[in-house]
Amino acid sequence: MDRYTKQLEAISSLILSIAPKIDSDLSVRLWNGEIIALSQNSKQDIVFCINSPEAIRRLIFAPKLTTVFEIYAENLIDIEGGTPLAAIRRWDHIGMLSVARSMSKLKILKTLWPFIFKAEKNSDAHNLGYDKIIANKISEGRNDKDLIQFHYDVSNRFFSLFLDPEMVYSSGYFKTPQSSLEEAQIAKLDMICKRLRLQKGDRFFDVGCGWGGLVCHAAQHYGVQAYGVTLSEAQYNYVQAKIKRLGLEEKVTVELRDYRSVDGSERFDKIAQIEMFEHVGLDNHDKHFEQMYKLLRSRGLYLHQASTRMATRDIKNFRKKTAYQDVITKFIFPGGELDYIGLTLTNLERHRFEVHDVESWREHFQLTLENWTQRLWDSRESAREEIGWPKTRLWLLYFALFAVAFERNTVSVFQTLASKRRTGPSHLPLTREDLYI
Repeated sequence: MDRYTKQLEAISSLILSIAPKIDSDLSVRLWNGEIIALSQNSKQDIVFCINSPEAIRRLIFAPKLTTVFEIYAENLIDIEGGTPLAAIRRWDHIGMLSVARSMSKLKILKTLWPFIFKAEKNSDAHNLGYDKIIANKISEGRNDKDLIQFHYDVSNRFFSLFLDPEMVYSSGYFKTPQSSLEEAQIAKLDMICKRLRLQKGDRFFDVGCGWGGLVCHAAQHYGVQAYGVTLSEAQYNYVQAKIKRLGLEEKVTVELRDYRSVDGSERFDKIAQIEMFEHVGLDNHDKHFEQMYKLLRSRGLYLHQASTRMATRDIKNFRKKTAYQDVITKFIFPGGELDYIGLTLTNLERHRFEVHDVESWREHFQLTLENWTQRLWDSRESAREEIGWPKTRLWLLYFALFAVAFERNTVSVFQTLASKRRTGPSHLPLTREDLYI
């Protein structure tokens, strides 16, 4: 029996032994075209494809999530008929992990021994990841501009394929599950402005303003003097053109600079940080809140919207990297770190803020990611032309991974309102009824 036949028999044997233990109606197609049903109810509308025995060999030697991303980017494995998110939802992920942990590693190795040969080709996926050393602290040489540009300077056109017309790259606010992404992002921009009680003449700062959706919306509809900063040249060029196109040159100013270099004391009435905090790094949180406090006027309002992880039972273990963090920081968000909501609130109080409101938007972000996934999938040919197929596939897998994480409550997102603490009344309404009208 030749190696080719032995490999097919080995992987078929392994799949058939696992299939009864997982709850899935998917089918698997091997590189010779053979289709293996994972259950009696298996369908072929979405098919998981193993396109090369090299995929199995790579997983044997590096059985981790990073390898899955690499072999998917290289098309050694594929999903046909639907998005990666649609495929993930067709099996019991937690059950699958339990099955994997319970299986004898020696038995797996014996079953898959025909794959333990020299690689057919070298991996190209490492060229897609961020391969520079990342310092934890700004004081130690952390280069946030380089980290930010790796993520955001992919291509403005690429982002436009899945974002709404305002190019808002953060969780939307869905009035109903059926709301469109466009409606949800406008509702989110309005919620930010209402929660900050923006009014005509306010000096408003958007930290990490992205493509300018919030600063332009706040200036147009709430009459503020808006200021934003970004480290992404692609975003900066886009928002400058947008400001000019909308005739907002007298109301909106955006600069290409690090927000920590913005000078002045009590310069702004209101500040918003909308999902930029994830880029800062845990060791730089103190500097962030110190800067927010310095720039905000007395009793000024600060809105902090950020994704978070679940706190570990022993907080000392919180910084231990998970497999998900490893893969996302390599391919998508180099230097990115999430805190937990308790740490957010503790840091706000440590840095002399008074916390007023904390609202979970977890299911809103799940819906946002579902929309982004479908839109990118529908535009995948355009994305391939713009940034190449391997990188497009990485982003589809990234969206799927986080949509499921938000759905399963392993990751969340909170919108937290605080003010620069002073003795006496907060001057906020006694209720929040006005926010939901």
